[in-house]
Amino acid sequence: MNITVLNGSPKGDLSVTMQYVRYIEKKFEGHNYNYINISQKIGKIESDETVFNEIISEIDKSDLVIWGAPLYVCLVPSQYKRFIELIWERGAEEKFHGKYTAVITTSIHFFDNTAHNYMRGICEDLGMKFAGAFSPDMYDIMQDEGRAQLLAFAENVFNTVQKKASTTKAFIKPDYNMKKYTPGAACASADTSGKRVLILSDRIYSGDNTAAMIGRMKSCFSGNAEVISLSGIEIKGGCLGCCECGFDYRCVYTGKDEFIDFYNEKLKKADIIIFAGEIRDRYLSAKWKQMFDRAFFNTHTPTLKGKQFGLLLSGPFTAIPNLREILNAYFQWQGANLVDIVTDEYSSPEIDSLIDNLAINLISDAGKDYVAPPTFLGVGGMKVFRDDIWGRLRFVFQADHKHYEENGIYDFPQDDQKTIEINKNMIKLTSNPDMRENVRKMIKVEMVKPMKHIVETK
Repeated sequence: MNITVLNGSPKGDLSVTMQYVRYIEKKFEGHNYNYINISQKIGKIESDETVFNEIISEIDKSDLVIWGAPLYVCLVPSQYKRFIELIWERGAEEKFHGKYTAVITTSIHFFDNTAHNYMRGICEDLGMKFAGAFSPDMYDIMQDEGRAQLLAFAENVFNTVQKKASTTKAFIKPDYNMKKYTPGAACASADTSGKRVLILSDRIYSGDNTAAMIGRMKSCFSGNAEVISLSGIEIKGGCLGCCECGFDYRCVYTGKDEFIDFYNEKLKKADIIIFAGEIRDRYLSAKWKQMFDRAFFNTHTPTLKGKQFGLLLSGPFTAIPNLREILNAYFQWQGANLVDIVTDEYSSPEIDSLIDNLAINLISDAGKDYVAPPTFLGVGGMKVFRDDIWGRLRFVFQADHKHYEENGIYDFPQDDQKTIEINKNMIKLTSNPDMRENVRKMIKVEMVKPMKHIVETK
């Protein structure tokens, strides 16, 4: 069997994920494995079409394509995302059609589900036969059980390919053709009351729906709304996964491009922020992903807490619920308030009304310092970070540890002495069968009693 491994790690052969693939190679002999370092060489792949075509030629000769990558901010790295964009931009999707494929990622399980949904969706959009996905913790290979799971997964994949078995589909291919948006009469400009407004796009848009939405949004604010494009900021590359920022937030790119200054001086100092762009290949652009990845110089420390966010997106957003999940997860763990997401999936008058209302609500929520309580996405995601920074990642991410200690993020329930004592006493009390029955009947009333007191007295 000819197997092409598309390595999505910017670290190339030093990839943690590739150790999993190498272990499969060791245990399943008799196959030809061809490793291609996609993310590490994305600059060459993008600039030299000959190199790109050589990769596509290898894929064309493959019986199985393995997508292997680390997870960065709920998805694959921006360099990998750019390669996926190039497949469609250069008309190479036919070479993927009908190929069996599998996905292997490594992470600490911070929204690995959304990354896998994305990769499966991409594979299905390319017409590939999805044979399975494997998402271990980065260190699972160190344990007997983890290795056994890996080999069982690989055996299933190989059996599927060798039997030429049929595979299921999980997603419907989105339609990226949107109707033209033509803004109507100008909206009444809302007073920003001194709040700093930033409209950020991935590139300069002109004559399309995104440009029209940005223009409408800007006109809704009476104060000066600054419009910035990421394409106008010098960004020399994507996150390298080197973790050098972990000690003190000092990025390997410090002093080498403009991104860190932009993030600190523009993004962090704005009160109201609108992200604008188009949906490409089930996500935003690779440039947007580069921005999210490069912001990791702040590591796992939230830096956008309390800020008001709105999004203007061109594309089939409602057909890609996984993208909504990613965006909600990102803003919730950041402690920001995502007011709404407006797309061009509506009629022009409806888009006008939605944008106008978004502007009003952004200003209103900013004036009240309102942030919606996080759902499981924000609470669960932050607990994943909390536990790993407290434990095995503390040495590498010392800056996070200091921030978490100083800001009460280490809110482990086993440290709550009052609750521990109450539980101890109540468990002892209800060890008596008669008392347990009495308490059982009181639970509903006692549960709401403290809330009723607040409702009646405050």
